[in-house]
Amino acid sequence: MKLIALLSAAVLAFGATPASAAPAAKTGPKTVAYIEVNSNSMLNAGKYTLANGGAPVFDIAVIFAANINYDTAKKKAYLYFNPQVQQVLDNAATQIRPLQAKGIKVVLSVLGNHQGAGFANFPDKAAAEAFAKECSDAVAKYGLDGIDFDDEWAEYGKNGTGQPNDFSFVYLVSKLRDTLPDKLINLYDIGEAASKLSYGGVNIGPKFSYALQAYYGSWGVPKAQLPKDRLGPAAVEINSSSNAAALAKRTVSEGYGAYVTYNLTASNATTYISGFTKELYGSAAVYTR
Repeated sequence: MKLIALLSAAVLAFGATPASAAPAAKTGPKTVAYIEVNSNSMLNAGKYTLANGGAPVFDIAVIFAANINYDTAKKKAYLYFNPQVQQVLDNAATQIRPLQAKGIKVVLSVLGNHQGAGFANFPDKAAAEAFAKECSDAVAKYGLDGIDFDDEWAEYGKNGTGQPNDFSFVYLVSKLRDTLPDKLINLYDIGEAASKLSYGGVNIGPKFSYALQAYYGSWGVPKAQLPKDRLGPAAVEINSSSNAAALAKRTVSEGYGAYVTYNLTASNATTYISGFTKELYGSAAVYTR
């Protein structure tokens, strides 16, 4: 007993903590939660578990959203965090690590911001790769599990920016994948970039971890060339889309590997969420505040 006490003291002296229990495992599609951090907590993703086995309902929690902004003086795109996103990142110890400890991956969505900058209009390869470095630096600095690209609201051409070209997104994703070989890089299947996945003999579809449907309450197979188990054709808005269970059932019956949800608030949505978890995992959901 004295030896155990001494070892424990030594562990604490070096700033480590005893290993926590391994997260509960489950089989079935990955459930993704896009969380609007301007008004909701990332911790909402960790409040739901399966009644059978106790595994988290949500496998991937998306910080929605950082932005690709445009500096008109320097004529370059850059990665921008609004105050709410920055608050989540700066408080990773309390906003991100608790989810990761449960086995939930936390990724950062990057979204257009009405300034003309998008993933499809970098002026050259160097600019695309510079933005890739900003993304990979953010993943490293804040201990994230990856990046999610959402090419909405770019407003290409605004502020004198260029129109979409064929090479930008290919260079961006290729560089990011080289830099982050073991992290998630997800495609939200919307916007100009989502249709520009090939250039110079390179197809970046297989470089994505998952490609996800972007229209809530509907079914649509993403265009990226990925196997079914890395595609999410079903997307629902929690407590809004009435066909959540039907889309979950189709996801399983057709062998797809992801199920997309949006707008996870602090309210107890157990009944709604159980509707799709019963189809995805054969279990109701449990909510813990």
